[in-house]
Amino acid sequence: MRTGDQIVQDLPWKWGVQGRIFIIGGLGYMFDAWDVALNGFLTPLLGTEFELDTGQRGLVATANLVGMAVGAVAWGTIADRMGRKKAFSITLAIFAIFSVLGALSPSWEVFLVLRFLAGLGLGGCIPVDYAIVSEFSPRKQRGRVLAAMDGWWPIGATLAGATATLLVPVTGNWRWMLALMVLPALLLFWVRRGVPESPLYLARTGREAEARAVIDELVRRTGAAPEPYEIVAPPAPTGKRVGGFTAALDQLRRVWAFNPVTTGVAWSLFISVMVVYYAALSWMPSILRAQGMGEVAAFASTTVMNAVGILGVLTSVLLVEVLGRKWVIGISAPLAAVSLFVFALVMDVPTAAIALIAVFGFLALVVIPVMYAYVSELYPTQLRASGFGWASSMSRAVTGFVPLIFGTVLWPLLGLPMTFLLMALVVAAAVVFMALGAPETRGRELDRIVEPVDPTVVEAVRP
Repeated sequence: MRTGDQIVQDLPWKWGVQGRIFIIGGLGYMFDAWDVALNGFLTPLLGTEFELDTGQRGLVATANLVGMAVGAVAWGTIADRMGRKKAFSITLAIFAIFSVLGALSPSWEVFLVLRFLAGLGLGGCIPVDYAIVSEFSPRKQRGRVLAAMDGWWPIGATLAGATATLLVPVTGNWRWMLALMVLPALLLFWVRRGVPESPLYLARTGREAEARAVIDELVRRTGAAPEPYEIVAPPAPTGKRVGGFTAALDQLRRVWAFNPVTTGVAWSLFISVMVVYYAALSWMPSILRAQGMGEVAAFASTTVMNAVGILGVLTSVLLVEVLGRKWVIGISAPLAAVSLFVFALVMDVPTAAIALIAVFGFLALVVIPVMYAYVSELYPTQLRASGFGWASSMSRAVTGFVPLIFGTVLWPLLGLPMTFLLMALVVAAAVVFMALGAPETRGRELDRIVEPVDPTVVEAVRP
């Protein structure tokens, strides 16, 4: 007799069922992109209004990204304990509330605090969204679905660029740029309330009756043939329940004890790839303005970088099940980093520079969706949100300081070409580590991809 999670993973794909969850989860991810991309457009405007130096301007993005790093850890752990559904809605509500307050900031210092708090909520969106979408997706379509999730990123980043480019000549006011995305975020918060809890999560936490109710409804709505199945009782958790910071540290211990090499691969990929991406995203408008471009032209050129990312995501969706996760990451990640190095060499030729920005935007959004899908698949259900969350958090923790370090140390001391070359070498090293240390996940059943080094850490997490 098959298990309930095997039934879920072998259901036919229906847009009205799994597709609805994909869209709702993806829209939350879109706001993550919108918010992060907006940092690059806010930086020069805030710098002008509050008369900030280069280091202070770097803190505009750093405060938000560090908040996301903390949020990714906290909410990945919370989602593995309280469930995907509650975390799914609460993260977006926190983001919307503090974004509204941030648009009303009376000073630069208050703005930084509120951007950090908004990041706490938004940082939880990615691990929670990916966990719930992956756990509802059929095995045969899972790679394409998770890769397609990242299609929401360039849409959100493009919306950030388009609204900033349009609002600058009209209002010249960064506050409207920040406030504009709050209303749709609140509407999405309301819609998310109707998403069911993950049946895999319910089964792993001993809530058999609830798991069966969700699975039976999925079978009915997808038109699959009903069949008997079993819900495997989770092993009794050992030790006493912990909460708060202790719980986060406990999940970190579990993530590393599960398989240290796998977690090392996940962290090195996230950190190296996202350092390059966020450096470009946070500073590109300022780099182009330093080259003599006007505000509108610099914003528009950066928007092009984000917009072509849509084509990159479509390419990743086409390739992820054909070439496999590791090949797509291994080819596109180093090429994306190298394109920024070449961009820095040809900046004096505007046409060539803009073309290289577009190439980078395309390649970055080929690798990132596949990387997210890949890391999400490496962990078992009990650790999926927290494993992904810790990898995401470590990348946010490091990249959170990249805007500050980039503007005060790397760019002034090394110059752009050497800075981007150094980043490319780090990406290449991470790709080699992945090739040697982690398995391909294409077409394999979740929870049976990586063998745990310590099987005891894959016990059910107590709800």
